[in-house]
Amino acid sequence: MSWKQLGSPRHEELRRLLIERRQKAGLTQQQVADRLGWGQKTVSKIERGSKRVTAVELIELAEALGFSAMAAIRRVAKAKR
Repeated sequence: MSWKQLGSPRHEELRRLLIERRQKAGLTQQQVADRLGWGQKTVSKIERGSKRVTAVELIELAEALGFSAMAAIRRVAKAKR
């Protein structure tokens, strides 16, 4: 098993999910960053796939964007490895 997760099918599914949820919430990257106390570049790197998302960050993103972190994990788990 490779520990390189960036670019993996599951990482890509998470990236797509986060973009989808942000857009569904009608928020810009800057607005999400402001809600979380992060820099806009951090949100951009996550959406571009150049930054990994920790479990804690996923929970924070889910709270900021109004979706279930557990549902997101189930969706990502279904992606091919």
